[in-house]
Amino acid sequence: MKILVTGGAGYIGSHAVRQLKRAGHQTVVLDNLVFGHAEFVSLDELITGDLSDTALLQKTFKENHFDAVMHFAAYAYVGESVENPAKYYRNNVASTLNLLEAMITHGVNRFIFSSTCATYGVPETVPITEDHPQQPINPYGMTKWMVEKILQDFDRAYGLKSVCLRYFNAAGADPDGGIGEDHSPETHLIPLVFDAALGRRPHITVFGTDYPTADGTCIRDYIHVTDLADAHVLALKYLSEHGRSEIFNLGNGRGFSVKEIIQAAEKNIGHNIPVQFGGRREGDPPVLIGSAEKAKKVLGWQPRLADLSVIIETAWRWHRHRFLK
Repeated sequence: MKILVTGGAGYIGSHAVRQLKRAGHQTVVLDNLVFGHAEFVSLDELITGDLSDTALLQKTFKENHFDAVMHFAAYAYVGESVENPAKYYRNNVASTLNLLEAMITHGVNRFIFSSTCATYGVPETVPITEDHPQQPINPYGMTKWMVEKILQDFDRAYGLKSVCLRYFNAAGADPDGGIGEDHSPETHLIPLVFDAALGRRPHITVFGTDYPTADGTCIRDYIHVTDLADAHVLALKYLSEHGRSEIFNLGNGRGFSVKEIIQAAEKNIGHNIPVQFGGRREGDPPVLIGSAEKAKKVLGWQPRLADLSVIIETAWRWHRHRFLK
């Protein structure tokens, strides 16, 4: 199939492009390169542009016969979304609406959506299942929740079928190398730990050591980015075979604390990493762990790189290649 991948030069999107190609699909990447990296994809398949450009969207759909769209293009900084919600609603919601309307106009009715566990807000129970109440606590999570609701309406009104994939913490890098995590600014724990290990920052700050967890630090569910990408390929297969909209969590079903992540990184690189301890950040729940049993049962998805040592090792290999000159 021929797939339009929006945000396909970004972290998760570029890994999805690789897995789509490995599965025999053809890809066209549309990315504004605000956070994406042109070198992560083949330049002959990259269209540089923004989803706010409706003329570009119409031209792209007119010149290509797409079988489906995978949508990764979004702003994803929680703190920034609180400070500048207009930017997030405009980009994550309004631009997505532009994309969906272009799909309807050109008869493309399969859509894979990069959603998030942030739509759940502070969990009432863990592990979190797909029927957990959605109560997002920041504009970023709200924008993803709103798109999910739009997709439900578009299914009823226009027959557009979608799969929404609610990620937990994406981590790691393609085991074959060449692409990985490179955000600016960086906010994710594992690359921040490696930045401290390489001396690119003076230390890693641990926010809160008094949570009701075994070691007092927050626990999160880390899922290897290649496993996430595999789930997108399976979601595409599901839509093609069943033609029904669905929602799936993607996570490992187990959690690791901040201290465990740091210790695993130190073990991998063979030396201590400078750590500073700080107070809790507002809005950080003690534990976020997802249940992916539905994705395993319905999609036949099985994480292959779930071991923390593998996640850390692939992330370190990439980080060292990218930043150690």
